[in-house]
Amino acid sequence: MPARTGAHRESHRHDRVGWLRAAVLGANDGIVSTTSLMIGVAAANADRPAILVAGLAGLVAGSASMALGEYVSVSSQKDTEEADIARESLELEATPDHELEELTGIYISRGLSPDLAARVAEELTAHDPLGAHLRDELGILEHTRARPRQAAVVSALAFAIGSVVPVLTMALLGVGATAATRVVVSALVALVLLGVLGTIGARLGGAPPRRAAIRVVVGGAIAMAASAGIGQLLGATVA
Repeated sequence: MPARTGAHRESHRHDRVGWLRAAVLGANDGIVSTTSLMIGVAAANADRPAILVAGLAGLVAGSASMALGEYVSVSSQKDTEEADIARESLELEATPDHELEELTGIYISRGLSPDLAARVAEELTAHDPLGAHLRDELGILEHTRARPRQAAVVSALAFAIGSVVPVLTMALLGVGATAATRVVVSALVALVLLGVLGTIGARLGGAPPRRAAIRVVVGGAIAMAASAGIGQLLGATVA
């Protein structure tokens, strides 16, 4: 048999799921919500300063909202995880034999023979009983644990970054731009950004990029079209 020249290495992306989800969600929301907000104001035939104020207000308020929302939701997940860990620790102290049998049953259900499952359970329990139960009974892994502060910071920064480009786009259009020009250019820039974001997020997560890009572009287009329609209903006509 040929000699193995090196250890087999695999590249997995599951450990990125926490911050990647917050970053993609934040940037996507920043682009869609800020652009949609400004498009709605522009479609109502507001002047350029009013549109920019709306965009900047949306950037600040949205970043704060995303940070708070992520912190609260991920903190709830963390509280649940910590409660499960505390409960499992108490059970290991109170009924270690029962917990060993429980771990053995888990390995049997996954296809090991009873004798091998018992030996695996005994060895893992001797090494790290709580870690074995968290991983194999509860599905709690260290690299996927809930991190509220990380999620809040990443989400807020991503939202702000996503919002900056549409605000700058509207600022660079100039005083003489018509309402229609502002709406169309802002929408096109946002849709391009959403396509790029969807592709990057998919590649970082190891998913098919085309499907992710189409998903975010279509969703963003619907949101912006709805905002423009509301602006028109409020009394403006976009030529």
